[in-house]
Amino acid sequence: MSRNASLFERASQTIPGGVNSPVRAFRSVGGTPRFIKRAQGPYVWDADDTRYIDYVGSWGPAILGHAHPEIVRVVQEAAVGGLSFGAPTEGEIEIAETLAARIPSIEKVRLVSSGTEATMSAIRLARGFTGRPKIIKFEGCYHGHADSLLVKAGSGMLTFGNPTSAGVPSEFIQHTLVLDFNRLDAVEAAFNEFGDQIACIIIEPIAGNMNLVKPVPGFLEGLRELCTKHRALLIFDEVMTGFRAGPQGVQGLTGVTPDITTLAKVIGGGMPVGAFGGRADIMDHIAPLGGVYQAGTLSGNPVAVAAGLATLRLLAEEGFYDKLAAQTAKLAQGLSERAAAANVPFSADHVGGMFGIYFRETVPTTFEEVSASNIEQFKKFFHGMLSQGIYFAPSAFEAGFVSSTHDDAVIQATLDAAESVFKTL
Repeated sequence: MSRNASLFERASQTIPGGVNSPVRAFRSVGGTPRFIKRAQGPYVWDADDTRYIDYVGSWGPAILGHAHPEIVRVVQEAAVGGLSFGAPTEGEIEIAETLAARIPSIEKVRLVSSGTEATMSAIRLARGFTGRPKIIKFEGCYHGHADSLLVKAGSGMLTFGNPTSAGVPSEFIQHTLVLDFNRLDAVEAAFNEFGDQIACIIIEPIAGNMNLVKPVPGFLEGLRELCTKHRALLIFDEVMTGFRAGPQGVQGLTGVTPDITTLAKVIGGGMPVGAFGGRADIMDHIAPLGGVYQAGTLSGNPVAVAAGLATLRLLAEEGFYDKLAAQTAKLAQGLSERAAAANVPFSADHVGGMFGIYFRETVPTTFEEVSASNIEQFKKFFHGMLSQGIYFAPSAFEAGFVSSTHDDAVIQATLDAAESVFKTL
């Protein structure tokens, strides 16, 4: 038995499913999850000492590659000074100032410890600010595991959703409308029927949790117009895309300005950090200034903040995002070319340091189209690449991530492996 298998068997005795986050269990692709014991640059090593080129990147944060020496250095220095205080620190001010300076839509920001906390708090704030109960989210967009967000679409174009998790009473999601991503007509219909009750729209402006799915032209602009018209707030969930899709996230790429932005992943440099921020008049509704309560013992943790600040400083280097996007494009285009040469129905898309691969002829624009991809072929591709030392996300519904350490040699090694795997499909 491999060490990965023995660890998984052992973990399953005391951890539900053997993992602490469901996608890690490999349930959607089959097989044994890899237990990672160390990582460096673009590589991870599992418990059997097998090395993989890593395109998961801790699900996005490892934009500088794993164990970047500067990040490691500042974390060590911060840890010597104390792991947690439960009191304000200067580092919290510095990272808040940095986020506000980098993202024009953010005037004030509150730090939390995860993306789920950030989105949950942002929605509570939107409801408190507007005095309205209902929210709009989109099928295929994931905003963390708060009860009111674990919702799938109902049977009609305009319908309240159904819980996607046991333990979520239907009453908890009665104010959540679930609509189709990239269907502006459905959003218009929702506002026509419930406009004075809708507090906010929350959206991944480029989806990464149903694989990479971009907004069609005019969609985000239409959401902005509808929210402004009906005095609802627009929340961009940039937990994944923030400082990953570009230096100002998707809002910087599109010019569409949200009222509230949620962040995590990259801003922690691999440590647990989240944030939500927006206009000052909205943010001033948060306690202790306003009546919307939010708190966290480890919010603004000094070690995590140090890692985040160091990461953001390095991302500000001239040309960083141009180089990152070029490498990501090289990967996506190379995979498409090799699939075409093997006559495998396949398409790929990319933005900044994110990419999506789909076993279908065209790039999808909705959750329904992603779901219509050849999932069985993806599973074979995933395991074929894994056997050649390439670690993609173990799900057909997750975006992939490239770091600044994925140089030409690493990309070429990936494409060489893909060329042989595509021929077996």
